[in-house]
Amino acid sequence: MARKKSILDDLITLPWWLNLIVAAVVYFGLKYYVPTIEFKSPAFQVFGKSFPNVAGLFASIFVLTAAISAFHAWRKGELLDRQTSVKSIKDLPWKDFEYLVSEAYRRQGYSVQENLAGGSDGGVDLVLSKDGDRTLVQCKNWKSRKVGVKTVRELFGVMTSEGAAGGIVVCSGEYTKEAREFANGKPITLVDGPALSRLIGNVQKAPRIQPAVNDTSCPVCHSPMVLRTARRGQNVGQSFWGCSRFPKCRGTRPA
Repeated sequence: MARKKSILDDLITLPWWLNLIVAAVVYFGLKYYVPTIEFKSPAFQVFGKSFPNVAGLFASIFVLTAAISAFHAWRKGELLDRQTSVKSIKDLPWKDFEYLVSEAYRRQGYSVQENLAGGSDGGVDLVLSKDGDRTLVQCKNWKSRKVGVKTVRELFGVMTSEGAAGGIVVCSGEYTKEAREFANGKPITLVDGPALSRLIGNVQKAPRIQPAVNDTSCPVCHSPMVLRTARRGQNVGQSFWGCSRFPKCRGTRPA
């Protein structure tokens, strides 16, 4: 069961330098500004005079969270840079898998909001923001079964209710045919294990990812692909893999 999200979770997800700025503002505010305020209430006057004595204590809370935030960011970067294959990704605990996906998209230029209070199998795990658009991400590091249509359908429902521009389901394995067919034509990207390994390899500081077998990423730009149906030409009615960045990229693979 997921635990309730705390204020500490929010502070840890802030950039470490922002926590330091908050620490400085809190310290100087309590130390020098608050004592200059003329409170009408005698009780507030007493509190106002005591704030300079605890300014360092309150500021140290944000310094501590800055240190935790910096370590958290370093660990996620190190986690991504040491991956070597789809197998190494599959061996990760579910939370590290989410951290891996988070860092991969962050290095692509997205602002990433993590759900630190989430459980191993529920809710939206990440919210990506870029160019004013919000994209909801669900992570599934299932080792024993394919990701089915239920997961994709639930994410689409959340996207619709929250007015998100798109959705991404990321897994270390595969998707069922029904899941891919449901995502076809919708603003949903299904990232499977080979496509994820390609994504990670593209953003690693020193690429270590081994070439994946049965890679279904785009042969042109290496983005994830979605299952489509030909509407014209000699292959009309037949299924094929098309780049999720279409029409910017027209890469295809046979289904």
